[in-house]
Amino acid sequence: MRRLRLAFDQRILLLALLVGLPASALALVLLLIGDYSIGLRWTLGLAMLVAWFGLAHYLRLCVSRPMATVANMLAALREGEFSIRARDDGEGDSMAVTLSEVNALERLFREQRLGAVEATNLLRRVLAEIDVVVVAFDATDKVRLANQAADRLTGRATGTLLGKAASELGLEEILEGETPRTIEREDSSGPRRWQIRRSAIRMEGERLILVVMTDLSTALRREEREAWRRLVRVLSHEINNSLAPISSIAASIRDLVEREPRPDWAEDARRGLEIVLARSESLRRFMAAYARLARLPPPVLDDVDVEAWIDRVVALENRLPVRVRRGPKVTLHADPDQLEQALINLVANAVDASLEARGDVAVGWDRDGGTVEILVEDEGPGLADTENLFVPFYTTKPHGTGVGLTLSRHIAENHGGSLTLRNRLDGSGAQARLVLPVGNVG
Repeated sequence: MRRLRLAFDQRILLLALLVGLPASALALVLLLIGDYSIGLRWTLGLAMLVAWFGLAHYLRLCVSRPMATVANMLAALREGEFSIRARDDGEGDSMAVTLSEVNALERLFREQRLGAVEATNLLRRVLAEIDVVVVAFDATDKVRLANQAADRLTGRATGTLLGKAASELGLEEILEGETPRTIEREDSSGPRRWQIRRSAIRMEGERLILVVMTDLSTALRREEREAWRRLVRVLSHEINNSLAPISSIAASIRDLVEREPRPDWAEDARRGLEIVLARSESLRRFMAAYARLARLPPPVLDDVDVEAWIDRVVALENRLPVRVRRGPKVTLHADPDQLEQALINLVANAVDASLEARGDVAVGWDRDGGTVEILVEDEGPGLADTENLFVPFYTTKPHGTGVGLTLSRHIAENHGGSLTLRNRLDGSGAQARLVLPVGNVG
């Protein structure tokens, strides 16, 4: 049997009638058994029934109207309408507190809506101004979000990418493969290199794939021009330093040969030719060092015991005893030949600096989580020009090539590590800090 279900206001009316039923029934009984006239009985009975039903209906209105007000406000909030407010003049009663809380909820939603609108406008403005391509695809590879940089990349009119498939726009390759990675695309300005990054986001409850493409061409060209400028400056300086004395000495020897009567110029010619040979050898060493730096091969990984590696390099240095501060047993997965070359350069620089000040050199290592830190410390005069330490071919040594530190840093970075130099804080001298990732631990 189906259960009869009354509406809320009907239940309130029924409860109000039930509350007044005992008193009304008692009053009717007293009217019937009392010594009253028929007219009085009917008049009083009718008035009592009207009052009973009227008060019950009024009670129903007092309860249902505030509930309807709350329902209307909640419906308005659901629809995004924040201009409706309820009167909450009462103090302390439960309905006034309810209406006050609904008004507070409305204010909160209005502020959040305003903040969301401002944040959305700011995001749209930022996406429109930046040169980074931002595109979001849904599960069917259709565009759900795209900025103006994406429009320019695809050659489409602004705002026409939405709803288009990735294959239709020629962007299917950015949804495939691992990221981050670099690709090359051809556009109206020529070939460009782009770095691609992908991540998953949710928008309006839907999972999207967000693709961010950064144009590397401009930055790479700028860095390339700067690298060529530095290279030309260094090459010009080094070649001019060698050609100038060669030209001068050659002219002097020519004058000696052509002078009449010829004097005894054999000794002068010998010294001049020695200078020419010395400068030619210096130029040859410079070009060999440049070729070595430019042709650094990728590392061939193998197990490298840190303690044996450091002991082997220290044993090669015979100009000055090098102290070894021993650390934990650690094995690296790296290229042993390249690491040995990098550490030889660092130890040789430290010994050169310490010989000037008659100081000592110390090499030590320690492990910090997933990395090993090698410190090479000297007691020399310290670093004067730290900005040019890793500039290729820059050197302050009379017979230096200026590639040792640069080569060592390239080796460290090719192994996923780093190399930094700084003046020591605990005394005179410099400290070289070589950090390398740990592969296998012995």
